[in-house]
Amino acid sequence: MHYIEAQYSFKLKKIVLERSETNLKILISKISQLKSEIQKVIVGQDVIIEEMLIALMAGGHCLLEGVPGLAKTLMVKTMSQALDLSFRRIQFTPDLMPTDIVGTEILEEDHVTGKRFFKFNKGPLFANIVLADEVNRTPPKTQSALLEAMQEFEVTYGGQTYPLDRPFFILATQNPIEQAGTYPLPEAQLDRFLLYIKIGYPTAAEESRILSSTTGATKATINPIIGAEEIKELQSITREVSISDDLITYVSEMIRATRPDTTIVPFVKEWVRWGAGPRAGQALILTAKARALFKGRYAVILEDLQTMAYPVLRHRVLMNFKAEAEDVSSDKVTDELIKAISKPKANI
Repeated sequence: MHYIEAQYSFKLKKIVLERSETNLKILISKISQLKSEIQKVIVGQDVIIEEMLIALMAGGHCLLEGVPGLAKTLMVKTMSQALDLSFRRIQFTPDLMPTDIVGTEILEEDHVTGKRFFKFNKGPLFANIVLADEVNRTPPKTQSALLEAMQEFEVTYGGQTYPLDRPFFILATQNPIEQAGTYPLPEAQLDRFLLYIKIGYPTAAEESRILSSTTGATKATINPIIGAEEIKELQSITREVSISDDLITYVSEMIRATRPDTTIVPFVKEWVRWGAGPRAGQALILTAKARALFKGRYAVILEDLQTMAYPVLRHRVLMNFKAEAEDVSSDKVTDELIKAISKPKANI
């Protein structure tokens, strides 16, 4: 553990050189306050809330999947209220067009000169937090309108590029059942989501609390905890969190082991059709850095990587037909990878 503690000490000194130590601690403490504020409304789902906040700190987007009634939309809405940011919700439907979310040009007239001109009217995508509700219910043409925004943080219309406000965070939801008439997201678009988060049913105790707290007259008040500039600062600090060369090698070995043609894991050869690309490794390191900071550390440890491997690889490892027929999930692949890949000795 001395090696890791030395990393923490060195990295803290380096970060504090550029910032006041008190201000840094206040800023990081706001992450925990943010989680507590969300939990005023959302009962349980601790891991889900943490993963959403980790994605925000890492500057990426989330895809949330769960059956109806598990408070996916409420969770996103509550999070937006706890953040002092602009928020827009887009309800995706089969008749939604790309211009409905990106925006369109409208013809206007100058009342002084009488000249007419086209003006770009920004769509709901121009907000800090965008809830893309039931994203798999709209056709690929409209889904693809999100691609440039997610990757480049800008949109192009009529040959003109318009930058999006930062921070920019898309939280998309989808329903795993009722798939008739839906349009599953293509792999290229799935890869743009930093994390794929699955929301499960609450425990018996949590369900009792939900029923008690949501059927009375009292409603929780959500207070804004953190603003745009502080979030951008947190995202900057997240990238400064230390990770050893041994752990970077571990990430590389794990990602390469997801690919049937380069893997050393027999389980992958049997069940996987396509493995993860380099973007998965980038996502794993960034989210591990964010998790370390969330836990009050300034260096990544092995636990961070292994914990974040599940939501990072879940949508980037494509199972073959045999796996789908026998209900073998990509999470099972991650289980096998964690068992098979040699752990760096200095970080155990």
